[in-house]
Amino acid sequence: MNESAWDGTLSASEFSASAQAFAEKWKLNNPAYPPWTWVKSLEVPIFATNQVSLVEEGYLSLENVCIVKSNDDEVASCVEGEASLYDKEDEESTDSATLTSSGNDNVQPYYFDFHIIYSASFRVPVLYFRAYCSDGRSLGLNEIESVLPANSAKVLLESKWTFITQEEHPYLNRPWCKLHPCGSSDWMKLLFQAVEKVDRPAMELYLVSWFSVVGPVIGLGIPIQMLKEP
Repeated sequence: MNESAWDGTLSASEFSASAQAFAEKWKLNNPAYPPWTWVKSLEVPIFATNQVSLVEEGYLSLENVCIVKSNDDEVASCVEGEASLYDKEDEESTDSATLTSSGNDNVQPYYFDFHIIYSASFRVPVLYFRAYCSDGRSLGLNEIESVLPANSAKVLLESKWTFITQEEHPYLNRPWCKLHPCGSSDWMKLLFQAVEKVDRPAMELYLVSWFSVVGPVIGLGIPIQMLKEP
């Protein structure tokens, strides 16, 4: 596919391949962190000329991401006892045991679930997420925005390509928040401007490139090594 003719979107089968590549790169470059896992849904027939192939439908899932926020608005994070996944100004990491057993009544842990789901209408990935307290109570949209790291709020405020909205999860049929994908194809096309040919190897990096932009909006970062060719 010629880059100049590419519209920044991907097919369901390309999403599946890109999701696998993303999960493998995440596991390789973040060995201390829980992996993204593929949640199977069903197999959808994809009709091509004189042939029918099956594409496994599903989504990527990263759950139980814990952030701890104190009353003075300082935010730290942890993932089931591992080092922080969230971007921080310093490189020091604090595990969940330290954060939750400090005895400080001013700190409150919150838990996030993240799902990367393919949108058939926009033909791009969409990040869905929800947040809840340690007692299981779900957070509303306003509460979630107040819990996210300060740099996330700044990115959202200045962003011209996305915003947080709430709608039904396409697989779980429950209200979840999502980053609206209205501008995703446009900036993905810009990211791939330097790519001479948008072929299968390039498309396998689609999700890695996409998450390098989307992740910081909700405080999640990725190592620069993930953006390199295998």
